Amino acid sequence: MFEDVPVDVGVMYEGERIRRKNMYIELGGPNIETKFELVKVRSPDDVEDEKITVVGPDIKDVKEGSSLPFGIYVEVAGKQIEEELEGVIERRIHEYWNYIEGFMHLNQRYDIWIRLSKKSFQKGLNSFNFVGKVLLKLFKNEMTFIEKIQIAFITDPKKVREQWKEAMETYEARDAKARGMKDEDVDKFYGCSLCQSFAPTHVCVITPQRFSNCGAISWFDARASSRIDPKGPLFEIEKGELIDPMKGEYTGANAAVKKKSLGAISQVYLYTAFDYPHTSCGCFESIAFYIPEVDGFGAVHRGFNENTVNGLPFSTMADSTAGGRQVDGFHGISIEYMRSPKFLQADGGWNRIVWINSEIKERVKEFISKELFDKIATEKDVKTVDELKEFLKTHEHPVVKRWKEVPVEVEVETEAAEEQEAPAVAVAPLSATSFTAGGFRIILKDAKIHAKKVIIRTIKKR
Repeated sequence: MFEDVPVDVGVMYEGERIRRKNMYIELGGPNIETKFELVKVRSPDDVEDEKITVVGPDIKDVKEGSSLPFGIYVEVAGKQIEEELEGVIERRIHEYWNYIEGFMHLNQRYDIWIRLSKKSFQKGLNSFNFVGKVLLKLFKNEMTFIEKIQIAFITDPKKVREQWKEAMETYEARDAKARGMKDEDVDKFYGCSLCQSFAPTHVCVITPQRFSNCGAISWFDARASSRIDPKGPLFEIEKGELIDPMKGEYTGANAAVKKKSLGAISQVYLYTAFDYPHTSCGCFESIAFYIPEVDGFGAVHRGFNENTVNGLPFSTMADSTAGGRQVDGFHGISIEYMRSPKFLQADGGWNRIVWINSEIKERVKEFISKELFDKIATEKDVKTVDELKEFLKTHEHPVVKRWKEVPVEVEVETEAAEEQEAPAVAVAPLSATSFTAGGFRIILKDAKIHAKKVIIRTIKKR
């Protein structure tokens, strides 16, 4: 099938990582502002089937070690293709590109990051025409409803900028479609397992009010894909019984995630970052992260290159968050989910957000109340947690009230059958102390607790 391509092509190359020292060139990535991948549905007359165009320097014309602005512009036609399938077809670029030996493709939409290895370049992979041939064959073989397809690879900076603007407008128009719907209005959710080559236990649960973590697939996109390709990576999820409306737990979502993760994940909450949070893949647009010092959340997107207020960059937190795990307080999310009324609903929503990088804040400002907007800090306001504390106090952020309301509860094993209140003490030396805040239980051993009030409760042995 790929005899005319100088390197191997196959699923065994999914998940391949190419470090900078082994890289020939880099396309897009965190240091390049303009990059995109876009699929548009056209009429058959407007598509020249299997045409490949390179706009700007080709791979062989680029100096080794270069990082380039980059765009992938795909146009498709077919009797069964709806506009709602654009995002679904677009997301497959990630999968198919990663089948090529020596290529690493990460993320989606305006966040793409691609590297070509020196080894594959030396084997002869020196033109985007080879990449185009692979993509054309895989699209037409695996998505048979595509009757005609043409692809343009864009490296000319001016052309990338022009098409990038069109791409951003297209993404926004797609995302806006689902904003009027509620999760309660539908009887089905949808799942996506596209990222399991990188995160084997990850399953995205896509609802009208919770986009895929990558931000590329809405409920409408997933519905269209599952209808036209019912055996594909996007599938129906029967909602089932609503167990917890605040945390967003459904029996159907639990069952689907357990099945698709091969039993590794058996319970999932859709609207909280604690206990059984939605799993994170690696292609998430943003991370919501808990800041225990202020009992609030921060949020950062992958394009932010500085350290966040907790002293960690996006990349470090992403390593701890990704892989299909459920990590308390670290939550991979899409930016569109931050525009949803269900955003961290059980944790307090926007009233619990205390820090956010300025670019996201600007993009979602219409969805933050006017009263709260100036009370949320950015990297322009504070650099450390101590500075954040002062900022929140000065600006009277709602989270400050939580600091006064959270009691310190000391749990002590006792023979008493009923709860008792101990007399006030100045210092209470205890061998083991436990208290809960923001979903975390903290155990202090050999500590001295200064408190006006101590609550002693019976611990029932299980």
